[in-house]
Amino acid sequence: MSDNSTMDPTAGDEDLGELSKFSQPLMTLTAFLIAVYMIVGLFGNAITVLALLRCPRVRNVTTAFIVSLCIADFSFCLLVLPFEVSRFSNGAWLFGEEFLCVLFPLLKYGNVGCSLLSIAMITINRFVMVAFNKAYQKIYQWRWVWAQLAFIWLYSYLMLVPTLAGSWGRFGFDPRLKTCTIIRVDGHSAKIPLFIIGFVIPSLAICICYAGILAVVIMSHRRQRRHSARETSQQKKSREERSRKSEMRITKMSLAVFVTFVVCYLPITIAKVKDPTVKYPGVHILGYILVYLSACVNPIIYVIMSKQYRQAYKTVLFCQRPRLFSENSSQCREDRQRPPTPSSSKTMMSQLSVTEREWRHSPGPRLKSASSASDNAFLEQDESRM
Repeated sequence: MSDNSTMDPTAGDEDLGELSKFSQPLMTLTAFLIAVYMIVGLFGNAITVLALLRCPRVRNVTTAFIVSLCIADFSFCLLVLPFEVSRFSNGAWLFGEEFLCVLFPLLKYGNVGCSLLSIAMITINRFVMVAFNKAYQKIYQWRWVWAQLAFIWLYSYLMLVPTLAGSWGRFGFDPRLKTCTIIRVDGHSAKIPLFIIGFVIPSLAICICYAGILAVVIMSHRRQRRHSARETSQQKKSREERSRKSEMRITKMSLAVFVTFVVCYLPITIAKVKDPTVKYPGVHILGYILVYLSACVNPIIYVIMSKQYRQAYKTVLFCQRPRLFSENSSQCREDRQRPPTPSSSKTMMSQLSVTEREWRHSPGPRLKSASSASDNAFLEQDESRM
């Protein structure tokens, strides 16, 4: 098996030679699991998009990139996995060598690229938030966020245009592998370069960002211990602590998404490099199962790691009206414990009016912008339940 087939990061389009070495019960089990992943992924990612767009309490810049990730995974489940269910069920590609044979690998490579780049943009967003907090609101204005979203999708598919045009390998049916993949043209194939620029480089960027986040957090804790005695406002200190915890929860959730992505794609890549002749078919099958699991596992991570996301899912599933406030929030408890004052009543009314306006007029994820001190206090309290 050539190097261009062993380095396929998506690991699903090269292998009737492998499939012929798998037992029929093993292939049937794999087809069944892929079908389950497809159903769970379609439902989970669709519900996530609806929940994030419908519930104002979870709308922020990070939400925009999570929606992009969900759309990429939903598309993968809808447009790629049905072909894989058929391939493992029948042990062959049954859809001809023309249009679908070109569309299938194009969609598969493109959607995997969109997923990883969306994760990379989430990580960069977290890094800028932690390391360059003062510049964050200027960098992540709505027009720049939309530009980054456009870059994710355009880059992922434009890097496949040379292959689609036949100038850098081409999409088609490989008679040796008997499946649709990127095949060589005049000895040239794009698989290894695509693996490097579409998988390795974004993964390195993500690792660098998380290393930077860790360094900033460590330095911040040291500064906090040195200057804790200078803190005079307990309310301000409590609010800032809640905000930091909220940001770290989101950062941890995005890290979990990235680690899961790597764990799902790494085994099949190693198996193809170390075992190209498929001496251990069970290892390859496990790799395929993990690859397709990646398309449906992210909503499960959101449910486990974020209370706000769980509430957003309930809002959609049970057709509830989205709540702007949580009566059990720490800020509400503090407000109930002390008598109202004219200034606090005025602040509360300004917060309610801002939130109502955002809820009724925001067509998509609410992006951060410069606002009054009272608005920022509300947003910090609102996100502190993540």
